[in-house]
Amino acid sequence: MPTETWWNLPPEKRERVTRAAMVEFGRRGFSAGSLNVIAREADIAKGSLFQYFDDKLDMFTTICEAGVRTIRDAAIEGVDVQNDEFFPALRRIVLNWLRFFSSHPIERGFAYAAGNEVDEEAGVAVRSVTSAHFVAELAPLVKGADARGEFGPGVAVDQVISMVVLLLRHLDKAPFYPHVDPVLDLTGKRLADVERISLELVDALERAYAHPPRRTKARS
Repeated sequence: MPTETWWNLPPEKRERVTRAAMVEFGRRGFSAGSLNVIAREADIAKGSLFQYFDDKLDMFTTICEAGVRTIRDAAIEGVDVQNDEFFPALRRIVLNWLRFFSSHPIERGFAYAAGNEVDEEAGVAVRSVTSAHFVAELAPLVKGADARGEFGPGVAVDQVISMVVLLLRHLDKAPFYPHVDPVLDLTGKRLADVERISLELVDALERAYAHPPRRTKARS
């Protein structure tokens, strides 16, 4: 947990440090990021960072928490995770996700760095934060759909959550970084085309997991 000094900072200064760290981590990764650069860009003394956080891992998780909250809020805008039907909600989330990352390069780089951190300790620290947010928002959406009978026989809640996490983690990279997707080749395409292809992936999930339509008996 960050220190009281961190929470006692003026909100503007805390935001400045957070933003500078997100930019640096997005460019170089968490473990390779330079504290000197963060301090310089945030216009603080480097030693101040050690007053704000217990150690580097504490800094990573704190900055990651702030960044992920911004991304999460954008992703679920207009979605009621407690009550919405699953597949229409997932389509809205996917569109929100793509549009957010297409227009927010800092958060895009930050998400890429969190998902691809090579240092084991740093990777565990940041991905534990991102994973917790995925589950916190997706679990009630999926469980509600399951309770309403929206999924087919034998479909497990955990399977659906895992597939959605995989899809979203793919879509925050594939349209923006070459060769992430060697099949659909989303990089360099117009946003409208990326959205169409991504929604087709949701269609595929719906065909695999949705409860088949009930057939009505023909009247004789």
